[in-house]
Amino acid sequence: MANKESQTVEYKQNWHNEYLKVVSAFANSSGGVLYIGLDDRGKFFGLKNVKKLLEDIPNTIRNKLGIIPSVELEKKDIIKVTVAPYSVPISYNGKYYLRSGSTVQELQGKALADFLMKKSGSTWDDIVEERAGFSEIDNDSIEKFKRYAVDRIPSIIKETDNAILLQKLNLIDEGVLKRALVLLFGNDPQKFYRQSVVRIGKFVSDTDIQTTDIVKGNLFAQLESALEILRTKYLLSKIKYEGIHRRDILEYPYEALREAIINALIHRDYSGTSQIQIRVYPDKLMIMNEGKLPPEVPVEKLKTNHLSIPRNTLLAEIFYYAGFIESWGHGTIKIVDNCIEQGLPEPDFVEENGVMTVTFYKDKLNEENLKKLGLNDRQIKAVMYVKEKGEITNQEYQVICETSNRTATRDLTELVSLKIFQQIGTTGKGTKYVLRRHKDAKGATKTP
Repeated sequence: MANKESQTVEYKQNWHNEYLKVVSAFANSSGGVLYIGLDDRGKFFGLKNVKKLLEDIPNTIRNKLGIIPSVELEKKDIIKVTVAPYSVPISYNGKYYLRSGSTVQELQGKALADFLMKKSGSTWDDIVEERAGFSEIDNDSIEKFKRYAVDRIPSIIKETDNAILLQKLNLIDEGVLKRALVLLFGNDPQKFYRQSVVRIGKFVSDTDIQTTDIVKGNLFAQLESALEILRTKYLLSKIKYEGIHRRDILEYPYEALREAIINALIHRDYSGTSQIQIRVYPDKLMIMNEGKLPPEVPVEKLKTNHLSIPRNTLLAEIFYYAGFIESWGHGTIKIVDNCIEQGLPEPDFVEENGVMTVTFYKDKLNEENLKKLGLNDRQIKAVMYVKEKGEITNQEYQVICETSNRTATRDLTELVSLKIFQQIGTTGKGTKYVLRRHKDAKGATKTP
């Protein structure tokens, strides 16, 4: 028998009806076992009236919670109550509980709403919006969607009656518009969901904001407008010629930005009050949206093959029909590949306090990326120096890093082997080190 409590194990010295909270929490989580007759360290305590409890406990659980767990006698007069996970929410005295570690937590507010919605099998976007009517729908947006979706659902988009089309797309329930329909094709979704906007800002630092734009409209319009504003107002492009063909290459890959914004639009938690934020800094760009990843897809899996488990299934389905996304969970991998192909560092995916953030980096040789490569503080300082001055000598390295000739030589040799520096000259005072800009340096990693 386990010697400590856990997510699925709880010990109680005797039975009290308040422990129905524990049973409810197990039923609402992944199940668990409640032992009666043990102290909180799992030591035998001794139980009286065992025969009566074996009869009373299952009856009480059935009458109060409406479920029937397994209740059996273990050795030394210990009662074992085994609770299976339930697909429907189980309440005790009108309240709902979940297991978190070895504790029981009462669900309230948004957490309760999310829990009940998940147990019902619905997603936020699948719920009807009683306040909205067909006058709220922008038919031009629907016509655009038809042109986008002609390859994926040709038989459905042939429908000339938009009301029937929307019914076939599962965006209407018995004549009532669903939330997804308002967000996707509404002429003013912010009338119902004020938080459903994208805020773009140009930041000099975390506290110094130069410019702000608010992007409104339905989700297709937000995607188009956000990308256009970024391209024309916030980001720079460099011109590249392939033969006689001119290409304007954005400082961050356009396709990667598009994919990341789509992810934020369709995976965000619209039951929250925050807005999608796009923060443009001198050396990086961050896209932030409220919404936890599903437990089946931890953040460290986003750069590898993973399941596609959308938070808002209808939003994801319509974007898929429009040809804007794939349904295989490859979007984040494409974002990484696009950045590498353009010679940029891999972006970071971070989930923290219920907020998902994608960070793009403009320059491979920024402090954050250099730390990831395993460079020490002296080497990072030298790289920053060369970025500003253009070159560095061994003597200059010793001075700015306050180190010996031997250490400077070792550090510089390593920077050359990592393809960060290029050595100009062979030996002596004339030897200089400059930044290596060749594309073969993009995959360099430091060997521990």
